[in-house]
Amino acid sequence: MKKMLTAAVAAITAAALAGCGGGGGGDAANVNPAGKVEPRRISWLLSRPANGTVITVMRQLADEYAKSHPGFSLNLITTPDRPSFIQKYETLAAANKLPDLFDTDATPFAQKLARQGRMLDAGKLLTSLGLYTSYRKSALDYQRFDDGSLYTIPFEYQMEFFWYNKALFKRAGVKVPASLDDMPATCAALRRAGVTPIALDGQDQWPLERYVAYQPFRVAGPGYLGKLKRNDAKFGDPAGQKAANWLGALGAAKCFPDGFSAKGYTDAQNLFTSGGAAMYNIGTWELSSLATTKLNPAVRADVDYFTLPTVPNSVTAPNEFVTSSGIGMAVNAKTFDPLVRDFLKFALAKYPAAYAATGALSPTANVKTTIPSDATPLYRRAVDQANSVGTKLAMPWDTQLDPTTNTRLQQELVLLVQGDIKPGDFTRTMDAALAQNAPKFFTK
Repeated sequence: MKKMLTAAVAAITAAALAGCGGGGGGDAANVNPAGKVEPRRISWLLSRPANGTVITVMRQLADEYAKSHPGFSLNLITTPDRPSFIQKYETLAAANKLPDLFDTDATPFAQKLARQGRMLDAGKLLTSLGLYTSYRKSALDYQRFDDGSLYTIPFEYQMEFFWYNKALFKRAGVKVPASLDDMPATCAALRRAGVTPIALDGQDQWPLERYVAYQPFRVAGPGYLGKLKRNDAKFGDPAGQKAANWLGALGAAKCFPDGFSAKGYTDAQNLFTSGGAAMYNIGTWELSSLATTKLNPAVRADVDYFTLPTVPNSVTAPNEFVTSSGIGMAVNAKTFDPLVRDFLKFALAKYPAAYAATGALSPTANVKTTIPSDATPLYRRAVDQANSVGTKLAMPWDTQLDPTTNTRLQQELVLLVQGDIKPGDFTRTMDAALAQNAPKFFTK
């Protein structure tokens, strides 16, 4: 979930979009190609930790498949970081050399590839394999393009919470915020009590970008972002201006650590788990760090979580917040053959149970997550939360905005929260960036 796009990568994106207009696509709707299963090496371009649970499980399944299909192997093409992955992915796309499988978010770039027939229709594939109805609706919806089409397959399911330290809240005399609007005052009270309010990974930029999504999702619903990214809505509209004002207030209340922009992922995690911060906005991928006996005994009994607060007259419900199924896997329509289909049928049928056995939440609803033996009661409560999630998704903005606007947004957010610019300056700058860049990525 650590997403950062640089200006250099954005330039490559634009070049790749211009260069991938030429042919090379297969039949994106042909999900059951004729012919024999002939084992060979197939490749998967990854944007995931090489030693992470998803890849560990898929590697095991590939090895199992190879035992009955001599000559088969799964070549995992890993990249060191997110910008490197984006560069490789879009360069390969421009050269029409994408591998059999490749990771991608449901971005404007990916949608262009799909329209060119270069990505297999994942919805039809899952249906043909008899697996479609086993997936959580929200896991599939996270992967969809704006038109509702589905071209990527999810391999995880995550919910994002505000984890908090009950003892630090008690010391400051505050309660769980009933509204997003209460958070600046909560932070101010925590600061007066000598407590850093919210641990934040500022280096990776996407954690701070989550905050700009919250007020618009509550006051205007998910439709605002859909319009915003196409320049059919503005940052200066009431929903966007409220977000800017709120972020300015969070900064003024010193909600985040001093020098937060230089703090990394591990810094933020350590600050919260050591009892140095009262809140930490992070997903269930951190359950093993926050809800097991691995957690520092000094804070273990005090850690709890709350979901994204609503606001007065909120148009979204308390059980609707950021839920994601991570980056999806696309299937290259050009190289799709009976072997790829057969391997995916084998792997995707076995994957949910194997993944859930590791203590993770499966993107399907037909398996139960194995609660680890070292789990605290909080672990099961967090897992059970998945059974009551609502239908509206608070999408992360970094997967939706065009990359140039997104890069500018990440830069301006730091300045806004640091107090270097005012909310009005922020919205004017962002509206200018959006007007310049969105038309290059979205067709009206």
